[in-house]
Amino acid sequence: MNQLLAMRTFVRVVENGSFSRTADQLSLPRSTVSKLISDLERHLGIRLMQRTTRAVAPTSDGLEYYSHAARLIAELDSVDTAARSNKLKPGGHLRIDAPASFANCLLIPALPDFHRLYPDITIALGISDRAVNIVGEGVDCVLRAGKLEELGMIGRKITDLQYITCAAPAYLERTGTPATPQDLQQGHVQAGYFFAASGKLDALVFEQGSERHTLASTVFSTNDGNGLKEMLLAGLGIGQHFQRVVQPYLDAGQLVQVLPQWSRPAIPLHVLYPPNRHQNARLKVFIDWLLQTYSETAPLS
Repeated sequence: MNQLLAMRTFVRVVENGSFSRTADQLSLPRSTVSKLISDLERHLGIRLMQRTTRAVAPTSDGLEYYSHAARLIAELDSVDTAARSNKLKPGGHLRIDAPASFANCLLIPALPDFHRLYPDITIALGISDRAVNIVGEGVDCVLRAGKLEELGMIGRKITDLQYITCAAPAYLERTGTPATPQDLQQGHVQAGYFFAASGKLDALVFEQGSERHTLASTVFSTNDGNGLKEMLLAGLGIGQHFQRVVQPYLDAGQLVQVLPQWSRPAIPLHVLYPPNRHQNARLKVFIDWLLQTYSETAPLS
């Protein structure tokens, strides 16, 4: 058995979810792809793939083996690249996915700077608060806020996203400005965010010292970060959003901070990508650019 070829084939099958597609990419007969996977399973003494008439998917052992094999192959490819002294400026295509509010308010306005630095890299940007299947949908990297749950993925922290509680001036003129979180439960309307996958509401959280209040009685809610921003701008209620997203509207007076003495814990923003792509030159420069652009010391605009 050519173990290296078998490992490369296995990694491609996991990423493609298909023997046929992998066979086309590697210019191998489908039967050869299937045999390579079977030989690798016999060599390791474990079952790597679950096969059905419609699809193939890695087992739990296969997923763990994939993360190691993908890293090893990426390192070998990096050695080959270095040996060829390939010093061309990164180019090619990147498929990226980002949450709606971050993509529209922060990422897209900054992309001209990235394009100026790397004009040979093309970008397809998926904009959605839905958690995409990174490998299954052929995505090079995704931006995720909050807790990371994807197994076998590499995550690098970009920054912490700070929350701010705010409302439109027109809303506060109608209802008055709350002095405490408890005031929001009497005569005030809350606007919030719910998670599309579960329908669960992301409650408003207020902390001050050892005191904490959690409010989950919104009148208006949305599963889109831009939608929440627009609800607040429309004067539909008081809500919490990322400061980096709403800061321009605070500066312009279209939104006003309320309850400034109360805070909500920040959440981390990560970039996630499959382990076999960490040596991809175009992805590497994109991630480095993200870290430089959105680090804690970078300006909000």
